[in-house]
Amino acid sequence: MLRLALALVMLALPAQPVARRETVDDGYRSTALRGELRFAAYLPPGYVASGRRYPVVYFLHGLPASPGAYRGLAFVAQALEQIHRNAIVIAPQGARAREPDPEYLDRGPGRNWETAIAEELPRYVDSHYRTIASRRGRALVGLSAGGYGAVVLALNHLQTFSVVESWSGYFRPTDPSGTQVLPHSPSESAHALVPALKADERRRPTFFAFYVGREDTRFRAENEALDRELRAAGVPHVFRVYPGAHEQSVWQMHAAAWLRLALDHQLASPTRA
Repeated sequence: MLRLALALVMLALPAQPVARRETVDDGYRSTALRGELRFAAYLPPGYVASGRRYPVVYFLHGLPASPGAYRGLAFVAQALEQIHRNAIVIAPQGARAREPDPEYLDRGPGRNWETAIAEELPRYVDSHYRTIASRRGRALVGLSAGGYGAVVLALNHLQTFSVVESWSGYFRPTDPSGTQVLPHSPSESAHALVPALKADERRRPTFFAFYVGREDTRFRAENEALDRELRAAGVPHVFRVYPGAHEQSVWQMHAAAWLRLALDHQLASPTRA
């Protein structure tokens, strides 16, 4: 009878709310872009009440794109939930109506995307969200053109990011088709930055990983070339080729595993504020 009474009491209690991931559409006035930079912030379940500080995964979308493309990356936050890992995901805008393919690079006054995303954005996020405000608390990840942006921005800002991943990306700026390499400076080529990465590795260890589809006819060869260059230079990294082409299904299938690998390497764990 006691067990029955307890069961009836439990049934009478109101259901406890389930902590859910909150999505915030935010933005700030960017000096580098001379305009607003929007971003989506995916906050971990229980963020509001936890009082904890969290690592941040900055995630860059592909290009060319519309100004609202940053809103289409909810699958990244969902992948974190699949592996039960708590981190803030920040997905910034990477294009504007008249600038659909800036390649995440600094192109002059009002068009300095690298400065906006690698310098201004972390400052804003650290001052407005409960983050672990150090390089160990920040990863920079991207897919396709976002993979290019993530690698080049991270390698040029190793004081800011300790983890970098490219999902089906490339390593020199290209035209919108992804088939023609654009004129560029050495700082805009991951291949040219390999020696600097090796020289910096002991002082600031960096987890560097990149993945590509076996049938990705545009970018597989360049991924394999960078793998050879890094191995020849003795730079620690992870490179893997997966079944599939340059397509969303590949990224969605492996997002959880790739994010787990990023969070397992040097990215700090949530701490009390």
